[in-house]
Amino acid sequence: MSLTILAVDDERPALDELEYLLSGSPGVTAVITASDATAALRELGRHSVDAIFLDINMPGLSGLELAEVLRNYADPPPVVFVTAHDDKAVDAFAVGALDYLLKPIRDARLAEAIDRVAAAAKVKSARTGPAPAAPATPPSGPDPDEAVPVELGGVTSLVRRDSIGWVEAVGDYARLHSSTGSHLVRIPLSTLESRWSDAGFLRVHRSYLVSLPMVTGLRSRGTSTVVCMKANGQSPATDLPVSRRQLRDLKDRLIRDPMRNYRSAQQNPGQSEPGSGQ
Repeated sequence: MSLTILAVDDERPALDELEYLLSGSPGVTAVITASDATAALRELGRHSVDAIFLDINMPGLSGLELAEVLRNYADPPPVVFVTAHDDKAVDAFAVGALDYLLKPIRDARLAEAIDRVAAAAKVKSARTGPAPAAPATPPSGPDPDEAVPVELGGVTSLVRRDSIGWVEAVGDYARLHSSTGSHLVRIPLSTLESRWSDAGFLRVHRSYLVSLPMVTGLRSRGTSTVVCMKANGQSPATDLPVSRRQLRDLKDRLIRDPMRNYRSAQQNPGQSEPGSGQ
């Protein structure tokens, strides 16, 4: 049976080793890797996988918390936990783990876990029928449904990227200002900047990343410029500073994208049209 596995570990050497071991296992034809829970969710939106081999202790959303999120999926892939800690087995199986491997991984135990994944895949195939043929080329561009896992009061939920108006840097964390309110996540702003640059987000200041569809215009304040963000659900309208270095790029992006809908200066006295330079 041809198996596609998603391997998730925040430590690069451990992830490389897991990828190597899985790639050499009989029946495994593809191994996709992710360095954290957010990246794992993104890969799950792009690929159909037969199982996730998942580290437990990761910054941000832990492996156990990710597994709990996946249980809300209509048809979640089986989870095999891979960890150096033997005291989490009860918690792992409480969230429906298919297997629990201890590091360093022994060949016999890995083969046993792969056999369990293959058996689960056969049961799923018999239940749902053959999967549709994969497209000749993978879809291009960012996943519009990408979501960020956030925790509030001990409950983990997903915030869709398209609900986020702007993001604020808070040290090594980022605060997402979305239609459902603000959420603090352990993701550097620079990471979101690179990940979302093709999805309509632009860094306008060392502390701010904005969604261009949420921009209503630019306004001059003395010798500085602010970008005007429209109200978005529980996030009120606000003005954010624009660094001089980013101002030209922001104007270029606003002008050259005909899909954006901005209010004109006539409709908003005191507010210039995007790219007007006033």
